[in-house]
Amino acid sequence: MSKFLPNKVYLRGTLLHYFIQKKSAAEAHRILVQTYGDNALSDTTCRDWFRRFKNNDFQLEDKERSGAPKKFQGKELEQLLDEDPSQTLSELGKILQVDESTVSKRLKGLGMIQKQGHWVPYELITGDRYRLQLMRLSRALKEKRPLYAQRHDKVILLHDNARPHVAKPVKTYLETLKWEVLPHPPYSPDIAPSDFHLFRSMAHGLADRRFHSYEEAQKWIDSSILG
Repeated sequence: MSKFLPNKVYLRGTLLHYFIQKKSAAEAHRILVQTYGDNALSDTTCRDWFRRFKNNDFQLEDKERSGAPKKFQGKELEQLLDEDPSQTLSELGKILQVDESTVSKRLKGLGMIQKQGHWVPYELITGDRYRLQLMRLSRALKEKRPLYAQRHDKVILLHDNARPHVAKPVKTYLETLKWEVLPHPPYSPDIAPSDFHLFRSMAHGLADRRFHSYEEAQKWIDSSILG
């Protein structure tokens, strides 16, 4: 009996099925590997197709390419690097449907270089780098937590008084976000829950855990913090 070898369109259709079932790209990739082994799509490719599905692009066949080079926005490349800064020029080019030289030029334009296998900003002062992180966080909140905007919840930010956190560009940007920044006494890392509680114990509890509602997540977090 011959072994079934799925083609790429079949695998894309399988991804769409998992997307409709509200599975994550990582879960879908894991199932494909368990089922098809070396014939499965890569993790990067799975994430790319889930991104297309979220944008209501359900065309599973390869799109015809015209003679003119495809154009893409810098924010598309930034979003890909936010999701996985270890992606290679080849992987980025395949997702964006452009050649590696085009990706390389755009990365240089964004001031990005590769260090230890990761794309990072080049020669950014510490305050600017932290501001960039806040910009990514703000965008991620809007994309992944739309209820914040609907409920008009205010984001409450707690960080220490390290120089990048209190730099003028950072303060100015936080004012535009209208986030509430909690006061933090100098030289007091013991009252930073992210350092001494969240990342150590809660991270283990969150591993492979899925919440089905905002209220369920809030209840679990409250019980974890209050202990």
